[in-house]
Amino acid sequence: MTPSKKIYKSFYILAFLVMSYSCFATVDPKKHCDSLIKEGLRFLWKKDHVKSLEVLTEARAIAEKNLWYEQMFSSIQNIGGNYYMMLDYGEALSYYLKSHEIAVKHLDPSYEFVILNNIAIIYTSEKKYDKSESYLKQALALSLKLKDSVKTGYSYINLAELANDRKELSQARIYLKQSLVYLKNAKDVRDFASIILVKNDLLSGFTQKARTEALHLLNTINGEQYPENVVHLHIVIAKSYFKEHDLEQALEYAFKALADKPNLEIRKEVLQLMSEIYFEKKNFKLAVQYKDSINATDSKLYEIKNNQLFKTNEVKFQIQNYEREIAEKDSKIASERNFFYSIVAIGVIVILFLIFVFRQQRIKNKQLNVIAQHNQEIVELKLQKEIDDNLLSKRKEEIALLEQERLLKEIELKNQKISSKALFSSGRDEILEQILNSLSDIPQLSGNKILINHIKTLKNHMKADNDWDDFILHFEEVNHSFLKKLKTKHPDLTPNDIRFIAYVYMDLTSKEIASMLNITLEACRKRKERIIQKLGLPEDISLNTYLTGI
Repeated sequence: MTPSKKIYKSFYILAFLVMSYSCFATVDPKKHCDSLIKEGLRFLWKKDHVKSLEVLTEARAIAEKNLWYEQMFSSIQNIGGNYYMMLDYGEALSYYLKSHEIAVKHLDPSYEFVILNNIAIIYTSEKKYDKSESYLKQALALSLKLKDSVKTGYSYINLAELANDRKELSQARIYLKQSLVYLKNAKDVRDFASIILVKNDLLSGFTQKARTEALHLLNTINGEQYPENVVHLHIVIAKSYFKEHDLEQALEYAFKALADKPNLEIRKEVLQLMSEIYFEKKNFKLAVQYKDSINATDSKLYEIKNNQLFKTNEVKFQIQNYEREIAEKDSKIASERNFFYSIVAIGVIVILFLIFVFRQQRIKNKQLNVIAQHNQEIVELKLQKEIDDNLLSKRKEEIALLEQERLLKEIELKNQKISSKALFSSGRDEILEQILNSLSDIPQLSGNKILINHIKTLKNHMKADNDWDDFILHFEEVNHSFLKKLKTKHPDLTPNDIRFIAYVYMDLTSKEIASMLNITLEACRKRKERIIQKLGLPEDISLNTYLTGI
């Protein structure tokens, strides 16, 4: 193959690599982002909030990087939804407000409508009705502007429910009548409006009317798709009977409401109603039992909220770590991409230069080509030699590190042997002292002067510090010049101070040091504080850290 063909072949290979990289790098990231959001929603409904937040955080990072506002809105809103379901309303509100800002600045009004209702729900949960009403009215104005009848009807329903909560019953009825005008072709949403109207009738004192309409709705609504609607209707019927003092019928529908397995808040409402019914029936025992059930439900709610708060904080910590990992991953990808493009650019420049050189030099004779080939071989050999030298240098560095590690382990082992020996001696002396004290306390032996003298001699021998010199000798052999450097830096240290410091340097515990010095733990702690003051250490540096640096 001629040099010309070789150069052109290299150029084609390089171009193929660039195109291949581009193909792999351009797998539609927007579709990937959308799939992450869908996956995050799936985990959200499964209440796997940790996984949902991880996936949605990754989707948010991708969307923010590419300025995809629709994906940014969806990911941030659903992150807020996770925190709302975990009862962290403050964190949920923060994310909802961020998504609201995105909707207002970059998206069409339908997105703003959704988030306004979500924000209103949070304020309603916090019983901040004025703020909730403000956002609901903004949503209503937006739906009227969009000329979307379902959204408008839905907005009136939310305002009616809020008015019911605030006991503004006539205003609630006005909202409900307006909602029904817009919901002629939306049966499921119209059913919600009808249920709220039934509640309004009950609160207004129209018990028979409320019950009749509730019984009719039980036969017409989609109970399988919306089981919570059935629960609310059973409660309305039970309360209507209770207000009419038909206690048996009230109990029947209260039991039906419980059988529907409502959430804890609604269950608490049903239990309260049943307690009141049994109280009216003079069955005080059952009334008290259901009252206790309310307290148990409150305790369970409190426990759930506490668990959710703990879980929320744990999730936040995990999300922070996950966001950091994403940032590091993005940084690494960007660095690799830049490196690849740099290599490609250098390769293109080199190939273009070679083509230019070849065109200028092809008139030269074959001998020059041979010389060029030889030079090329020399360059390759030099490069290979440099590679080999680098490998050899790295191998030497690895050997040096291994040797250093071996020496450190050897020093650590020797220190362990010294400390073990010292602890053994200390333990032995303590046992001997206990034996001698026991002997001294025996009345039969107290008159034996020879034995008493031997005991005193042995005690004096134990008090002598004969093992200390051996300890210092072995310590200096293992920890070269440590004590010499310590005495040079702090000449005012006493022998007892140096002994204490040596034990600390060997990582002995306070209990072990107290045993070896034959002092109490409190005396050991005070001696340590006095030595720290004598060394003049600041509060942020521990004694062990300081000694390790000497």
